[in-house]
Amino acid sequence: MANIQIIPVAQQGSGAFNGGEIVENKPIGFPREGSLLRPYSNLFYWAHAKAVTDSTIGLHPHQGFEITSFVLKGEIRHYDTKMKTWRPLKAGDVQIIRAGNGISHSEWMGQNSEMFQIWFDPNLNKTLSQPASYDDYPEHVFPVTTHDKATITTLVGPDSPFQMDTPGIGVQRIRIEAGSLHMPLNPENIYSVYIIAGTPTLNDKTTRKSDFVLIRELNELTLFAETPSDVFMIGSPQHPGYPRYGQI
Repeated sequence: MANIQIIPVAQQGSGAFNGGEIVENKPIGFPREGSLLRPYSNLFYWAHAKAVTDSTIGLHPHQGFEITSFVLKGEIRHYDTKMKTWRPLKAGDVQIIRAGNGISHSEWMGQNSEMFQIWFDPNLNKTLSQPASYDDYPEHVFPVTTHDKATITTLVGPDSPFQMDTPGIGVQRIRIEAGSLHMPLNPENIYSVYIIAGTPTLNDKTTRKSDFVLIRELNELTLFAETPSDVFMIGSPQHPGYPRYGQI
């Protein structure tokens, strides 16, 4: 398999809520949703949700997984049976639900808001017996570094306050105005990349908005942009070292 694999929107899954009020493309979807990819590493699910109008996803249950929401644009609100109150999040904020032995939640999305909802598998053999917990993190708590015309926000990783049970995860959002950014990679990780905006090249592979990219067994990545680009990247272990959902 190629070290860099590009999955365009046409090969991603899709879904909708409330008659199309919220629409999603899903790089990692559920069976029968049309996604080329199935769960891998300790990533189980990844949806890019967009609200066409104000809309609420009703109360529904989760167990075991860690459910993360990265707000890209606008505002969302969250309610769950642990906190028992509606909590707002705006662009740049992140929330995590450690679903444990069970929790139900509901989400409201404002018109034109966007978010990633990503499910991680932290080893369900352990988490299914733990109590559920919840945290949200405002944008300003995440460390930011700059490299020439690139800005890197570390959402999960060194110096970030974000806490999760899933091992080996790093999450960065990279905004680059123009030029090149050279990034060292761990060849034992798999890197999952979503192009939020722009047409950057990744080691000379041209991408487009909403492309999903898998990177395996590489020591370095060169990101080059001629126009402003916005890239979201998760590093995770190729072999987490415990049975994942479906293997239990």
